[in-house]
Amino acid sequence: MVRRMHETTVAVGGETLRLYEAGSGPPVLYLHGAGGLAWYPLLEMLSARHRVLAPEHPGFGRGELPDWLNSVGDLAYFYLDALAAMGLKGVHLVGHSLGGWTASEIAVRNTARLKTLSLLAPAGVAAREEPYGDIFLWSPEEHARNSFFDQTFAEARIRALPDADMDAALHNQAAAARLAWAPRLHNPALAHWLHRIDVPTLVVWGEEDRICPFSCHRTFVEAIGGAALCALPRTGHALHTERPAEVASRLEAFWVADKAP
Repeated sequence: MVRRMHETTVAVGGETLRLYEAGSGPPVLYLHGAGGLAWYPLLEMLSARHRVLAPEHPGFGRGELPDWLNSVGDLAYFYLDALAAMGLKGVHLVGHSLGGWTASEIAVRNTARLKTLSLLAPAGVAAREEPYGDIFLWSPEEHARNSFFDQTFAEARIRALPDADMDAALHNQAAAARLAWAPRLHNPALAHWLHRIDVPTLVVWGEEDRICPFSCHRTFVEAIGGAALCALPRTGHALHTERPAEVASRLEAFWVADKAP
């Protein structure tokens, strides 16, 4: 049975981490992208069989940017401390976009508390032949259109813009810029360390991604031992919104199939 999503906080190294939580069962830690924290339909679906925890990165939302947060590597170390503070073990770590990059940086450092790693259209590794979309230069309307293959989703997001919390959106953009401004959306050293990831890994990517190009998947899949690829045709960057049921099904099948200790 799905339990109602609720908001809670946990103290981590002097910071107060805000997170959404729902469900029971094996733990899933979901790391959001540059747009900030939301309770996506994907998370609601996953909470039917799992305890889903979706934290808000320090400095996002309306939180003050910590002085120590200067890179995605810093964020990765913070979440390693958060996993310990929450006493989580056997975690299915899932990250989308900036969150996928963060999840990768966590896993190259320490996988002791992880059971699996799932990367949804992750940033972090660039492809020479196809640059990242420049999310810092686009208007909100351009960002919406570039997030989806199916433009009906983009139109719905654009219609909702007048009611959006623009202060929080600008705060998210400033926090994302702190982490991913230069070089844009990637760490040139990350590809060199992906071989250190030693838990079962699934990479899920929309083939029509205009933000983190689909071609970037090759480095992740080739460098991470045994990594599997799930390519979604006619799908853009916001695959957690555009194809939530299919993404949830692929994730759950991957978790059930994995028998690693």
